[in-house]
Amino acid sequence: MGKRRLLMASVSTGLVSGLVFVSGAGAAQDEETNVQNLPAVEVTAPPKSTARRTAPTRPVARVAGAPSSRPKPRIYVYPTAPGAGRGLDVDKVPSAINAVDASQIKRTASPDIAVALQQYVPGLSINEVTGNPFQPDVQFRGFVASPLAGTPQGLAVYQNGVRINEAFSDIVNWDLIPTAAIRSAVVVTNNPTFGLNALGGAIDLQMKNGFNYQGAEIDIMGGSFGRIQGSAQWGKQVDNNWAAYGALEGIHDNGFRNFSSSDVRRFYGDVGYRFEGNEFHLNLGLANNSLAGPSTVPAELLQQYWGATYTTPQTTSNKVGYLNLTGKVEATPTWTFEGTAHLRGFRQNTVDGNPTGAQPCADPTLLCFGDDTVPAFGLNGAQLVNPFAPGAILGEIDRTSTRSTTFGVSGQATNSDQLFGHENRFVIGASYDVSSTRFTGSAELATIGTNYLVTGSGIFLGPSGAPTSIGPVSLRTVNQYQGLYALDTFNVDDRFAVTAGGRFNAAHISLMDQLGTALNGDHQYDRFNPIIGGTYKITSEVTAYAGYSEANRVPTPLELGCADPARPCIIGQFLVADPPLQQVVAKTVEAGFRGTKELNIGSLGWKIGAFRATNYNDIHAVPTPDLTGFGFFQNVGRTRRQGIEAEVSIKSNALQFQASYAFLDARFLDALQLGSNSPFADADGNIQVLPGDHIPRLPSHLVKASVEYAVTDVWKVGGDALFVSSQYFVGDESNQFPKLPSYTVFNVHTSYQITKNFQIYGRVNNLFDNRYSTLGTFFDRGALPNFTNGGAEFTDPRSLSPARPRAFYAGMRVTF
Repeated sequence: MGKRRLLMASVSTGLVSGLVFVSGAGAAQDEETNVQNLPAVEVTAPPKSTARRTAPTRPVARVAGAPSSRPKPRIYVYPTAPGAGRGLDVDKVPSAINAVDASQIKRTASPDIAVALQQYVPGLSINEVTGNPFQPDVQFRGFVASPLAGTPQGLAVYQNGVRINEAFSDIVNWDLIPTAAIRSAVVVTNNPTFGLNALGGAIDLQMKNGFNYQGAEIDIMGGSFGRIQGSAQWGKQVDNNWAAYGALEGIHDNGFRNFSSSDVRRFYGDVGYRFEGNEFHLNLGLANNSLAGPSTVPAELLQQYWGATYTTPQTTSNKVGYLNLTGKVEATPTWTFEGTAHLRGFRQNTVDGNPTGAQPCADPTLLCFGDDTVPAFGLNGAQLVNPFAPGAILGEIDRTSTRSTTFGVSGQATNSDQLFGHENRFVIGASYDVSSTRFTGSAELATIGTNYLVTGSGIFLGPSGAPTSIGPVSLRTVNQYQGLYALDTFNVDDRFAVTAGGRFNAAHISLMDQLGTALNGDHQYDRFNPIIGGTYKITSEVTAYAGYSEANRVPTPLELGCADPARPCIIGQFLVADPPLQQVVAKTVEAGFRGTKELNIGSLGWKIGAFRATNYNDIHAVPTPDLTGFGFFQNVGRTRRQGIEAEVSIKSNALQFQASYAFLDARFLDALQLGSNSPFADADGNIQVLPGDHIPRLPSHLVKASVEYAVTDVWKVGGDALFVSSQYFVGDESNQFPKLPSYTVFNVHTSYQITKNFQIYGRVNNLFDNRYSTLGTFFDRGALPNFTNGGAEFTDPRSLSPARPRAFYAGMRVTF
């Protein structure tokens, strides 16, 4: 069914208090929590608390310090190099900030950072659109960072100040991120300085280094569905000037579905040098992953077996290597200069078994495409002879290869001189990135067995089925992104601060057809995005904030190569020459309150805020009716995402508690006609979208809660819960089909510190074995027979992404 193509379509107490470190002599530990770079959270670890609990018999991991001793948190919200110059108080940031620290990431026992983001960030959810736990869709405020080519992206993702949305389609490959090496993950909203794609915000991942992590740790875990994972990390500081850090991860998972085994291998390393306030880092990363993504499956097959798949193989091979050089120089007491230079190489190969439009012609000795009169051609341009036995069920194996190389530099200057006698922070910066990509695609005719296994024939399709084109394709693209930004935060008085500035983005995208001239194109996009906002400290414990900003996203080379409804292409696989798309512009306003209060039971943190983001010329992936897997991208006018987010947390030595609620209202604002496989589509396969119709795949309500309690000084127990409300199916933009049901899932975990260096832990995910789906779409019921029902035609139009059943995991952690 073209699944890979079909779905084209905090630290919150005071936002940053309560960071965790491992205590005790000989244990691997983070230095003071001084997270660096874009946007980094800086907190100096306070003295250990002497409150209520007696001295432990063994050192154990615990929350740092007495709440009253915590210094003012400082946060950075600009795309800078590590070191981050002089920080900005979090109470001066005119937007919502959500931070997840290393201890929270470790608590999830997941090798995927997206799991921790979902657990601890209000308004953020994930779904396994690809059917693989290492390749989730991350949705925040109705915007998506997805690994699936063809999904319109709306979140910028950074690692150590370097944007890691891939060049060709802006996808985010979460499987390539070394989770064990992450020091913090921060979700920032309403800030255009993060450049392209930050429509709904930016996710910044700050990595560990030898200055803030010292010691060694080995962590091994295994459990259900053949999962075995291990990580090792080591950090050391030499004198006061040099430091080194390294982390290695390996994961194998058989998956709970047929044909869903995956292997993940990742490495991250950093060498740092600092002196007299200056700091330099050279870090590198490598990953080589083999992933199976069985994607959505017809509901009728799931009713027979929860681990069912529909057409196989569906595999992805991801490889990456990157090298980053970052530096910070404190030139004067009030001027800091920072910079980065980075080089990244990305390689991806996909193998995708699908139904096909190829079929015997009226003359059964020949092959046609789409119907029995349009010839199907081979690579030599001749009509294909039919080599298949009568009654054979035909399919195809679509293969793609993406090779991208990206180089970029950025620089930033920060000044903290007073302005008119008032405190002031001025930042100015610039960035330049250039990416070169070579993309190829091919389609091999195949047969499909009764287990939906697609077996290749060695016969490759040439351009077939006018007006469509399915390949082969060979394309070279060059992206050049330039940015210039400036921000100023001015303290009107001790309570009131105003922030203003903006960023100018310039993007030049060239497409060069390597087989002809049809795909050639040259596109230029420019825009200035402003920001203005303010914060007001109502009391010493309560701050109000409000802000307005704009951000833009330019069409990707993939989208630019597939934008003509008269000439649809196989999304994420093959391209045709198409008219240009307009860039997306998001205008966001948000306001809220946040505060902290010290209680007997710990430090209370809370926040509540509202936002509204309106997209202009939004880009939507539209399927082509009656052509399985074919579609195109188009601008769909205005869309709006608005909502409310609230969170409360309590953190102490004994207790870690966090709960949040988020409401999202996401709608189309303009009338339009879209192609769809919806059962409510008209005779031409179209649906009519009216102003006010909800955008599919986005749940309106998210409720989260997590707790961990130290029963003794060495034994901890905890759990978390997630409620996700119902959502419309992808393809049901007219909101006529019943929604995908809501779901609730509970997880529990425990850990026991046997000695100061040895810990065992366990976890049960989906405690009550709830069977639910995280995403739903429609499929072509007539493309393949239902072999589980004697070969009859499918009657249920739903295709679902099933969640994992109950799973048990146990592990051990050794520190040195």
